[in-house]
Amino acid sequence: MVRFRSAFNGSYLMKLNLRYVIGISLISALAGLLFGYDWVVIGGAKPFYERFFEITQSPGLQGLAMSSALIGCVVGAVISGWLSEKFGRKGTLMMAALLFTLSAVGTGAVGSFAWFMLFRILGGIGIGIASAVSPVYIAEVAPTEYRGRLVTLNQLNIVIGILAAQITNYLIAREVPPGASDLFIQNSWNGQMGWRWMFWAETAPATIFFVLLFFIPESPRWLAKVSRWEKSEWVLQMIGGDEYARAARKEIAESLADAVQKVKLKSLISPEIKPVLFIGMILAIFQQWCGINVVFNYAEEVFSAAGYEVSDILLNIVITGAVNLVFTLIALRMVDRWGRRRLMLFGSIGLGLLYLVLGTAYFLDLQGPVILGIIILCLAVYGMTLAPITWVVLSEIFPNRVRGMAMAVAATMLWVASSILVITFPYLNRGLDAHGTFWIYAIICFGGFFFIYRKLPETKGKSLEEIEKGFRQ
Repeated sequence: MVRFRSAFNGSYLMKLNLRYVIGISLISALAGLLFGYDWVVIGGAKPFYERFFEITQSPGLQGLAMSSALIGCVVGAVISGWLSEKFGRKGTLMMAALLFTLSAVGTGAVGSFAWFMLFRILGGIGIGIASAVSPVYIAEVAPTEYRGRLVTLNQLNIVIGILAAQITNYLIAREVPPGASDLFIQNSWNGQMGWRWMFWAETAPATIFFVLLFFIPESPRWLAKVSRWEKSEWVLQMIGGDEYARAARKEIAESLADAVQKVKLKSLISPEIKPVLFIGMILAIFQQWCGINVVFNYAEEVFSAAGYEVSDILLNIVITGAVNLVFTLIALRMVDRWGRRRLMLFGSIGLGLLYLVLGTAYFLDLQGPVILGIIILCLAVYGMTLAPITWVVLSEIFPNRVRGMAMAVAATMLWVASSILVITFPYLNRGLDAHGTFWIYAIICFGGFFFIYRKLPETKGKSLEEIEKGFRQ
């Protein structure tokens, strides 16, 4: 395991313009809010658009509808590195904002399933771009002492977006009578218009995000990388004053001393970068394969297995979203105190043990509040550990000169893993039942614990350049 020492002496700490840094970080983190909303809104709309498009008896089309955004996520993550290196972090976030807006308007307006799929894919491309670029932007503008909390703002906004989608879906959907037929739901307001408004509601925050992006600066580390040193130093001065800017410029210049202007994929397989990239890829995959996201993507199946009806499921989804938000706020407080590694270890072992309990509860055919309570505990552990901290670590560990491209690779692996999770859950659930499925996820969590214990160093309290030097040792 790599161990780092910090050279920070704290002399400029009192001069930091925290109001400015928090402001630009929050604007960037709105990408996370749209990410969360666009990703989860389909779960609440699912019982209604499936009846509208008459695909309830077609598992293949149901799976395509759920995974269409994930296809876009993979595409967005793949191109995010090239876009962010060529057009900068800010310009790339603007592209994501436009994609979110187009997807929100289009998905709610369509009359055919093919167009529905197309606009969901466009939204997914926005998610893929935002998921890779927003944490990188925040990490590159954040002072060392606050970087963990500021990057966690992105995850906090993801969770707020998730909860906003869940509440919006719950408020828009009109009550469905118990035992209502598919034809009744198809011809109801929910089946004709309700699901459309669930998607259209995203248009307002997407537009606000696009406008606010005009008021934030470009990443100082990207500006330095493209030799715009004067502008880079101006941004650094805005963040922490002259002394901070001089110290940061010196560290950035040293880290870029051997860099080339154009980053190529082959740079990522160099002996220096490959071990770090491997750690990032495994952590990205593990964040998805730990299994908790099936609760968001397949809430109907997870809760119906516990005996809940459609209206109860929508309420339970809101409850789980609220829990996720509360514990992400706790992560915001803990990330720069406990450190990244300790929280990741706690999350891995905690989820593994809870999945063993959840699987046993399903095996014993327990229903109702018991299952809901265990799921809430799982979400609590995930919300304060693996969900936010993975993004913090990924935004920190890659060297300055390849950060955009390396983050794109890690984000691509995350969304490929997420796609596999979504595609395999119905088969696992059908073949192993709910109890066997969650026991499989428990085994994966225990494996993740041992990987993190052996491979992940602590990055708390280190500048991005110090972290880069630590991996070289």
